[in-house]
Amino acid sequence: MTQTMRAMLLGEPGQPLRLVTLPVPNPAAGQVLLKVEACGVCRTDLHLIDGELPEPKLPIVPGHEIVGRVAAVGASVAGFAPGQRVGVPWLGWSCGRCRHCASGRENLCGQARFTGYQINGGYAEYAVADARYCFPMDEQADAAEAAPLLCAGLIGYRALSMAGDAGTLGIYGFGAAAHIVCQVARHQGRRVHAFTRPGDTEAQAFARELGAVWAGDSDQAPPGPLDAALIFAPVGGLVPQALAAVDKGGTVVCAGIHMSDIPSFPYRILWGERCIRSVANLTRRDGEEFLALAPRVPVRTEVRRYALEQAAEALEDLRRGRFQGAAVLVMDRR
Repeated sequence: MTQTMRAMLLGEPGQPLRLVTLPVPNPAAGQVLLKVEACGVCRTDLHLIDGELPEPKLPIVPGHEIVGRVAAVGASVAGFAPGQRVGVPWLGWSCGRCRHCASGRENLCGQARFTGYQINGGYAEYAVADARYCFPMDEQADAAEAAPLLCAGLIGYRALSMAGDAGTLGIYGFGAAAHIVCQVARHQGRRVHAFTRPGDTEAQAFARELGAVWAGDSDQAPPGPLDAALIFAPVGGLVPQALAAVDKGGTVVCAGIHMSDIPSFPYRILWGERCIRSVANLTRRDGEEFLALAPRVPVRTEVRRYALEQAAEALEDLRRGRFQGAAVLVMDRR
């Protein structure tokens, strides 16, 4: 096996990613080494690069929607074999001992570490990962189409779960996560209302293609009250708008890792037992449930492919909303 690999490295927030050559890492006990096939490009990566996430490990290889093949396993690893396809999500390690870990809420572990943030991620030809946080993936699926399932899909699924049995659902921000959640929600028989950047008629048409019963600008009111709203856009000003749109007893779920400040709002739009809650990371149970559900829907991801060295271009296209669905780095695309 080769001893070196290409990787995109972030030295400091605000600096451009650099294409570098690094040693291929060796898997420690409990880890697997993956030959990366594809890695999704997530808005969280933008928050990291823009310096909006605290205390990253620097320098860092970003990327936390990794699909790859097992190249080697460390000591004490069971259940994974060389050549097997696996996926690596955002949550990359937890202590396994605290009260949150002990109750199946490892996403809230105070010592948790995250892929592409405190652990080198998938913007590289090889990556190591804790075997406890790797998921078996479909051997026949297109790797690039599978990659967005590992964050956009998983976080979207957790957000949807927090909406309870809401039959009429609003989705604010129609990007990678929303285009997956829309399909799952429709599969579950929910009525989806999609809210996009004002004037983004392409995203609205895309939402309707995926089954949304209504699509409009984020500053518009829906045609009727919503039972719940999921906010994927990192815009705090959407919280009061979503609260005003949900019916009494409704829930507004903030699904991002970062959001601009939420402006003050009158108590009357919260009154009536409406509630606001956030999504923090994911659990392994989320991953198992969603990856079993996705092929039954079946979820079809819309992806734009980029070569590894085009990571900066992919991130800028994501920032500017230049594509529908998700961006993915593909390692064999030169």
